Amino acid sequence: MNMPATKIEVETATPAGSAAPVVAMTPKRPPRSEAYARMVRETAVRVIPPLVVIALLTLVWELVCRRAGSALPPPSRVFKDTKELILDPFFDHGGIDKGLFWHLSASLQRVAFGYSLSAIAGIALGVLVGQSVWAMRGLDPLFQVLRTIPPLAWLPLSLAAFRDGQPSAIFVIFITSIWPIIINTAVGIRNIPQDYRNVAAVVQLNPLEFFGKIMIPAAAPYIFTGLRIGIGLSWLAIVAAEMLIGGVGIGFFIWDAWNSSHISEIILALIYVGIVGFVLDRLIAGLGKIVTRGTATN
Repeated sequence: MNMPATKIEVETATPAGSAAPVVAMTPKRPPRSEAYARMVRETAVRVIPPLVVIALLTLVWELVCRRAGSALPPPSRVFKDTKELILDPFFDHGGIDKGLFWHLSASLQRVAFGYSLSAIAGIALGVLVGQSVWAMRGLDPLFQVLRTIPPLAWLPLSLAAFRDGQPSAIFVIFITSIWPIIINTAVGIRNIPQDYRNVAAVVQLNPLEFFGKIMIPAAAPYIFTGLRIGIGLSWLAIVAAEMLIGGVGIGFFIWDAWNSSHISEIILALIYVGIVGFVLDRLIAGLGKIVTRGTATN
């Protein structure tokens, strides 16, 4: 059995009444080169497989779409047609003639506002439903019915109520993403171990202390699962809603490109939509890992 390398440090001072010096053994730190090599290996394991898959899919796409009569352009044609949009995403010629950065920024602002509202309301309602049997019996059937309504079905109603596209899109994001947050939070609250509740009763925690020290930490993995689902639904909802409400936004950019028969621009926008959605999911997952100390689902 190989033992880790150690270094021995001998202290000059000796305790009173002792003739032998004190010997302290501390583990020897591995060289920085080994740590960097391990980081490189871990990064390669995570990055190389998806890059290989993407390269293979791009090659197949290129070969299939290069044939005569293909309805979709190959990747080489997409890059050629959208090169200006890729290299200059920050241009602004006024109105809706803007670079992709501004369209994505407008969509993300709507998502941030609507999703924040749904997170606050969803966690609060989830705690209520999970903690109160009467609230669960009264509200859970209503939630189960409302969550099955498609996001775009809410848009005409929100337009009639708000008479403006901006708050209507935010409302669609809110009403779409709130349900998984409520349901997962309620499940997490109901699954708090009884031992935790018994300890809280023994130490006589007041309701506010029980909420902050027992309830939220114990239910945090469930809450962040709902938040991850909610952010994905928010991004899906805003892209669909912006196709109908118009204005600046990635959804309207896709719809405008379709009306102009610019298929390459649609493909480019879809790539950006997927990348942004992936980044949003990773951000919520990373935050959940920090808050729950690694117990949230990755």
